[in-house]
Amino acid sequence: MALAAGHKSVELEWVDVDPHDRSPVEAVSGQRLVPVLVDGDEVVFDSPAVLEWLERRYPDPPLYPRNATRRAEARVFVEWFNGLWKRPPNLIAAELERPVPDAARIAELGASMRAALDVFEGLLDGRDYLLGEFGVADAIAFPFLKYPVFGLPPDDDEVFHRVLVEQMPLGDGYPRLRAWTERVDEHPRS
Repeated sequence: MALAAGHKSVELEWVDVDPHDRSPVEAVSGQRLVPVLVDGDEVVFDSPAVLEWLERRYPDPPLYPRNATRRAEARVFVEWFNGLWKRPPNLIAAELERPVPDAARIAELGASMRAALDVFEGLLDGRDYLLGEFGVADAIAFPFLKYPVFGLPPDDDEVFHRVLVEQMPLGDGYPRLRAWTERVDEHPRS
């Protein structure tokens, strides 16, 4: 959300929440997931909902293409990413926290994550951003896809982030994904 707000030059007050104690998030939003946006009495949670809120409230510069067909494509990407792509790393993280993790299940889910790398690499063939111009697809995917490129920060002990690094090794491949990550990392954040 920092990228989307930065793209729109919207100043936000960020409150970091301990990933091991999400009770403040639950108290504000009734659920434990981040991000949560609070604007007066309005509470918005879930990344796509927050991005839509930003787009409605601050339409320029746009996150979604103005062309109806391209806007629909962007919405399909966001739905795929949020509903399908994020599922395997979340399931792996949950499996790793079980007393006896199912190695076969982790391997199956990891293979799904690695296969998606080819999708991202293909989307970047001949263009700088996932859907052409910088927008919602980049803002929603970067916070996750940065981990295989940049690795874990020294103080990051979140299992989910470790899963992203370990299950998507880039090796010498994926030059477009690497270049995209570095390019997006240069964008302003709020």
